[in-house]
Amino acid sequence: MANVKFFSGEQIPLEMHKVRIVQKLNLPPVEERLKCIAEAGNNTFLLKNKDVYMDMLTDSGVNAMSDRQQAAMLVADDSYAGSATFTKLENKVGEIFGTKYFLPAHQGRACENIIAMTFVKEGNVIPMNFHFTTPKAHITRLGARVEELLVDEGLKVTSDCLFKGNMDLNKLEKFIVENREKIPFIRMEAGTNLIGGQPFELSNARGVSAIAKKYGIMTVLDASLWQDNLYFIKQREAACKDMSLREITLELAKCFDIIYFSGRKLGFARGGGIATNSKELCEKMKELVPLFEGFLTYGGMSVREMEAMVVGLDETMDEDVISQGPQFIKYMTDEFLKAGVPVVTPAGGLGCHLDATRFIPQVPQTQYPAGSLACAAYIAGGIRGMERGTISEEREPDGSERMAAVELLRLAVPRRVYTLSQIKYVIDRIIWLYENRNLVGGLKFVEEPKVLRFFFGRLEPIGDWQQKLAEKFRADFGDSL
Repeated sequence: MANVKFFSGEQIPLEMHKVRIVQKLNLPPVEERLKCIAEAGNNTFLLKNKDVYMDMLTDSGVNAMSDRQQAAMLVADDSYAGSATFTKLENKVGEIFGTKYFLPAHQGRACENIIAMTFVKEGNVIPMNFHFTTPKAHITRLGARVEELLVDEGLKVTSDCLFKGNMDLNKLEKFIVENREKIPFIRMEAGTNLIGGQPFELSNARGVSAIAKKYGIMTVLDASLWQDNLYFIKQREAACKDMSLREITLELAKCFDIIYFSGRKLGFARGGGIATNSKELCEKMKELVPLFEGFLTYGGMSVREMEAMVVGLDETMDEDVISQGPQFIKYMTDEFLKAGVPVVTPAGGLGCHLDATRFIPQVPQTQYPAGSLACAAYIAGGIRGMERGTISEEREPDGSERMAAVELLRLAVPRRVYTLSQIKYVIDRIIWLYENRNLVGGLKFVEEPKVLRFFFGRLEPIGDWQQKLAEKFRADFGDSL
């Protein structure tokens, strides 16, 4: 990571890349934004991209590729079977994680499906540092459940804890003693998505691994957000400061029997895969690849994306590359803190996370404050964020609402996509929204899917608060967009 100081003394992140291809954006007027969010059922997933100015929904599949990745796509081997491109990817994954076997899949949740169908049985329970929506859905649909064993500090929105994604080792061992026969594996997520992209320590992963080995339990790592977690380990974990990124990654990989990832996040290309050093585990999962994904040398991926992923994995070992997202996120977080806007601290990976519970305290959790804040941010600035709260949960078997541990609006920062002036625009509009937070009301479902409802459920505002917010925007900004 380049160490650059500004003569002015201003502390701002500095991009270590230049823009060579651009894509035109559109910023609709506030009246149009009001109409668009209504047509989308007040679900930012259902907004049309042409109506979005700052797409901060996710970093999945929307990160900018480098010139080297674009160039690599031109030499892809299109063979259905035995593709040389696959061999490159298999070798690169082995080089990065120190693994012998690799199974390709079209994205991360496909890997989760294969792992769950292979190892999870009805009545099982899977300990995790924290759950994510799709692996939890794959586990629960098979009649099993997850058990979150995050350290207590992890659920404190405001904290000085640098590794809020750590698993509580005492809780883990106690839980294993009480439930050993029900546990097929322990899952760790690098960069706990739903609590603000918070990392875990390498030492914590080693502790989990030691406990798992003691009781003969398999370990699984979701490495989709590894690049952010890797950056934080390098920056924050004292024992790792003198280690290279590749050394840290190899040491981490030793802690897990299976590593899977979404290439849409890790590697800057669309796809995914499962890596392991166990031939036995590989053989158990292998048959599901051609059944659900594609042949064993492409697994549902385009070979062009696979070529790009090979380069992207190499770039993940470059600190100038992986530092850009966390630096932008920290800049946003610090600016919001100066303005009194409630955010998750310390700044994590993936995106800047607004605390909807404190941002709009007048909206009860039963009216989905994080979802309401997502709608309000779009009305205020054409900014598409993602609700990470109760809407992202699923109802209990009896139909009652399962309240999320935290209510967050995630403003994701895709890598190498936005400029600092655009980030400053987001900060400006969110601060304006915070000044007018009393205008924001709640939401209610009108179409509610039973599974992963946050993807395509439809809601409507309770009352006319959205019209009032749009009117206040026009009064304050005049003819401005």
